[in-house]
Amino acid sequence: MASSIIGGLLESGHPASLISAADPFPDSLQRLQEMAPITVCADNATAVAHADVIIMAVKPQVMAEATASIAPAVAANGALVISIAAGVTIAAMTVRLGADAAIVRCMPNTPALLGCGASGLYGNSNVSAEQRGHAQAILDAVGITCWVDSEQALDAITALSGSGPAYFFLFMEAMIDAGCDLGLDRDTASTLAMQTGLGAARMALENDVDLVELRRRVTSPGGTTERAVQQFETDGLRQLVNNAMDAAAQRAAEMAQEMG
Repeated sequence: MASSIIGGLLESGHPASLISAADPFPDSLQRLQEMAPITVCADNATAVAHADVIIMAVKPQVMAEATASIAPAVAANGALVISIAAGVTIAAMTVRLGADAAIVRCMPNTPALLGCGASGLYGNSNVSAEQRGHAQAILDAVGITCWVDSEQALDAITALSGSGPAYFFLFMEAMIDAGCDLGLDRDTASTLAMQTGLGAARMALENDVDLVELRRRVTSPGGTTERAVQQFETDGLRQLVNNAMDAAAQRAAEMAQEMG
């Protein structure tokens, strides 16, 4: 995800000379430098010494150590800290960064790798309007952003867009398997399912028409689509999706307690 954000910033015109990255693994640093002539090092404190914005793209399990290493620079520079670590609350980060730290938590998703991400953001009261703009510009470089009014709402963002790509992958897997059961070869079924998913998403995004109307336009009375949609409704697709997303949101809340 860090590589994606760096790539997005470079694509949007951000100078490579103003980007520094730290990673304990030399191979990772080498790959980053092959992307662009950014500054790289193995030490967090060195990387953020003069930073205005610090992006914490680390695993939740090492966030405590990572925040402790940047705390002096955050205090000295008044730097904005953006965390993409799932389950690590602002309160937990504040313990090491200090009560005055400006912190934004965000939940991006894996399509950010293609510049098609969807990110939810929440900032604490220390985040200025200018810093909100910086955070949004950074995440906009890899997709779209939506601000939420409470940190708890990030659990819903996690359940919807954070985990959401896997739901669509699963649905496409099921469509491919069903296509094979109906007599198609797997390559053909895969190509058609994936292109159909792409086309449907583009139609939804590029039309002013809502999803209900788009679905109605495809669903001819007495036709094949109507029969399939009726079967989905009969089998409880909506409730199944609701149950799954509720489970994801509950797990996000549990992770916050475990990490806290």
